Amino acid sequence: MLTVSGLTWVLTIGLIVLLLAVDMVHAVVRPHRVGIGEATGWSVFYIAVAILFGVWFTLHNGGELGTEYFVGYLVEKSLSVDNLFVFVIIMSTFAVPEEHQHKVLTFGIVMALALRAVFIAVGATLLSLFSFAFLIFGLLLLYTAVQLFRHRDESPDVEDNIVVKTARRVLPIADDYVRGKLFTRDDGRFVATPLLVVLLAIGSIDLLFALDSIPAVFGITEEPYIVFVCNAFALLGLRALFFLVKGLLDRLVYLSTGLSLILAFIGVKLILQWAHADIDPRVPEVPTFVSLAVIVVVLVVVTVASLAKTRRDPSVTARPGSLRARRARAGTAPGEQPDAPPRGRPRRSGPG
Repeated sequence: MLTVSGLTWVLTIGLIVLLLAVDMVHAVVRPHRVGIGEATGWSVFYIAVAILFGVWFTLHNGGELGTEYFVGYLVEKSLSVDNLFVFVIIMSTFAVPEEHQHKVLTFGIVMALALRAVFIAVGATLLSLFSFAFLIFGLLLLYTAVQLFRHRDESPDVEDNIVVKTARRVLPIADDYVRGKLFTRDDGRFVATPLLVVLLAIGSIDLLFALDSIPAVFGITEEPYIVFVCNAFALLGLRALFFLVKGLLDRLVYLSTGLSLILAFIGVKLILQWAHADIDPRVPEVPTFVSLAVIVVVLVVVTVASLAKTRRDPSVTARPGSLRARRARAGTAPGEQPDAPPRGRPRRSGPG
């Protein structure tokens, strides 16, 4: 059982808030197009911070808990790559100018951290009170894995998102991004800009990802502190990783399949853990090192197979997968992928 002092919590949260503040100031004060060099530097920095923290954590708490941290971080980092796919779709759907994408990602990460902190607190409470919560989390991950595998060649329909549809219906929205503002005045009235709709879309998507990622990392460790830092460090590097690999995402054609396998494996692990505790102690549990080996092997095989596939057939394009089938639009046959969204200005919406 890990005992974390109040001071350690305060220092950890302070470090994360400091890193977020630097990111937000960088995004808001100086909006700009992020180049490969800058994205590479920030990506290396955030990964180095996560590794150094893991080394410190292992030295102070032992190899077993340290391994749980690194495996949890690897799981969250893998799932965050799927987040990037969806971010690319949102940026394209709403034609977000490159100089404002940095700001959108930073605010999106802040919202994701806030939502996941709530889910972590709820999840930890449920696990401490009810052992069958492991069964519920395991079944949730198995369901998610099956749905993701079934719809692995699809993309989530951002325009069909209930939050986005509601915002378009009830808010007057300007045509332009107006220098990255969330609200502006148009003909004397107070209106939202498309940037607000983009943030609402990312926030609602973050909520769905939290429903998957939090049970997944609880399948690796029951320690709320480890779950929190794994999520925080994986998300902190997400903004820089977006600009670094967005041109390479199209080549990871088997990523959704790999993630569905990882989620299914962790789901089975959670169910075995519940059965071991509540039904029969002879039911085997999956050791953390086995989890690490399985996750690493799946990710390596998926990456190598994806690159080999796209090298043989450059026309193949990866998709992030979806938890439900896309609705057929007018002019689109059932099962056919709709055309890519136009990159022009977002359409104007009014209160009606």
